[in-house]
Formats: sequence, C-alpha cells, structure tokens
Amino acid sequence: MGAYILRRLLLIIPTLLGIMIINFTLVQFVPGGPIEQIIAQVQGQGDVFEGFAGGGGEVASGGGSDDYAGARGLPPEFIEELEREFGFDKPPVERFFNMLWNYMRLDFGESYFRSISVIDLVLEKMPVSISLGLWSTLIAYAISIPLGIKKAVQDGGPFDTWTSGVIIVAYAIPGFLFAILLLVLFAGGSYWQIFPLRGLTSDNWEMLSWPAKIADYFWHIALPVIASTIAAFATLTLLTKNSFLDEIKKHYVMTARAKGLTERRVLYGHVFRNAMLIVIAGFPAVFIGVFFSGSLIIETIFSLDGLGRLGFEAAVARDYPVIFGTLFIFGLIGLVVGILSDLMYVLVDPRIDFEKREG
Repeated sequence: MGAYILRRLLLIIPTLLGIMIINFTLVQFVPGGPIEQIIAQVQGQGDVFEGFAGGGGEVASGGGSDDYAGARGLPPEFIEELEREFGFDKPPVERFFNMLWNYMRLDFGESYFRSISVIDLVLEKMPVSISLGLWSTLIAYAISIPLGIKKAVQDGGPFDTWTSGVIIVAYAIPGFLFAILLLVLFAGGSYWQIFPLRGLTSDNWEMLSWPAKIADYFWHIALPVIASTIAAFATLTLLTKNSFLDEIKKHYVMTARAKGLTERRVLYGHVFRNAMLIVIAGFPAVFIGVFFSGSLIIETIFSLDGLGRLGFEAAVARDYPVIFGTLFIFGLIGLVVGILSDLMYVLVDPRIDFEKREG
C-alpha cells in the first residue's frame, strides 16, 4: 500500500502542472485583462468589455500600449508602468515558470485589486466554505445512508414509494430556488422571522459567551446548509439504496441467511461493508462539489462571503494571482482527497489491495 500511495503522490505533480498549463494558456486568449480593467476605471467606462465590441485585444500577454482597446488618450508611460507592475512586460512562458517557482516556495502572490496576499484572502473566506461543505456533506451522509438502507430493505413497499417521491421532488428543485423558498418562509420574507437573513455570525458575536457563539453560528448557517444539502441528499440516498439492493441479491447473502443469521447481522455484518464501498468512493466528489462549485449561488443568496464568491469576483475582475493561486491550492486539495478516498476503501474493506490490482 505504501508504494501505491507514493505513486499517487508523485502523480500529483504532472496533474497539477497540466491543470496550470491549460488554464494559463486559455487565459492568454480571454479579453479584458487586469490592465484593461484599470484603463476602464481611469477613463470612467462602465463596462471594460465595451472596447472589445468592434474587435479583439491583447490580454495577459501585455503586448504594448497600442494593443489595449480603449487606451487612447492615456500616456504610453502609464500603460508601460502598469505592465511592469503586473509583470506583463515579460513573455508568457517566463511569467508561467516564475509563477510555478513561486508556488513551489508557497508564495502565491498578492491580489491585484485588494492589496492582500492570496493566502490571507483564502484563509479569510475559508470559514464560510468549510461550514457549507463540511456540514452539508456530513448531514447528507447521516440522512442518506440509513434512509437508503431502509428503502432497500423495504423495496417496493409503501415507505419506499412515498420516500422516492419526496427524493425525486428534492432532486428536481434547483438549489438556488430552494434557498429562496427558505428565505421567504423562515427569514422574514413573507411568513416567519426565525433565522437571520445574511451573514455567518451576528454583529455582537465577539461579545457572546462560548455557548452563545456556538448557538449563533448554527443559527446563521442552518438555512444555507439545508439549501446546499438537498441535491446531495437525494443522490446519495438512491446510490445507497441501489448499492444495497445489488449486494442483497448476491449468493453470499442467501448463504448467510441459510445459516440462520439474523437479518440485522446479515445487513450490517456482511452487506453493509460491501455496499458502502461505492458510497464512500463518492465522498470526495460530494464534498468537493459542495465545497467549491455549489457554494457560489448559496453564498450570494444568503450574503455569505466565501470562496465561491471570491472565485467569481476574481474571474470577473481578471485578478490572476487569486485565480491561479486558488486553482493551484484547490486542485492540490482535490487530488489529495482522492488519495484519502482510496485509503477509506481499504479501511472499510481490508481485502482491497490496490497494488495487486495495478499489477
């Protein structure tokens, strides 16, 4: 197992390198770079992309002052100074390798527009995304696994039928629509003012006692977590049910029952371990999905300042240090979580040997 983990760790390097190369290359062809953003602000333009309506323009490559749409009337020295400040006076290949060298030293640079390091910016936004991702995933698994098992045991019965209807409805409702519904019902929209409308904590959070701080935190995070959990809960429940149904039909289950083992012993002593493998395999995808991709809309609706909004705002502003820094950090996290998933496989079922499978 040690050799397998070492190989997986070594594969992280070329994988991350490929991710960075592809994204860095694509950025060179996207109009509206950070210099264009500053030019638009200096000239009072409402939309930085207006200058590209009649044609293309140079972006991250920094091809000189005449290449920037909308730069007419600005001193060439001003444009050249911007290029030097952002590093666009160097060729793209040189900038790419400089970026990688800095990342190897854990130097992710500073945001172009916020005057704060990328690491500090990520750490500042991390509590919101961790709250949404962690609690949504844990709650989804805590509900889906027992519910899926019961649906498998009572397959075709009344309980299975009506819960399947609820799950289908939950899966069909978009997360943002369900979030708005929660706000209307429970955050003072048109009915009850039970939960706060925005934020992760109250304004007087620092003055509260520790028990009151914990209660205030969960009071604020309740609605966003419920909205984030709804789709994952539906998918995991059906996945658990189908996995258990596949295992229940196998010969070893019939043999265990023929030996006189109780139904509980058969389910949780034999079926559970095998059926949970596919559910555990989906854990990284569920967590990463909720942690990153699913958080933007939820954070926007509930006015939470997390990584989802950070990534969106950085992309709109063409804040390249934030874009590439977070891409590198989160790509690394995703790859490491994939390795942890394999280790969970072995933990649940020690009979699995990835080294023999590769051989």
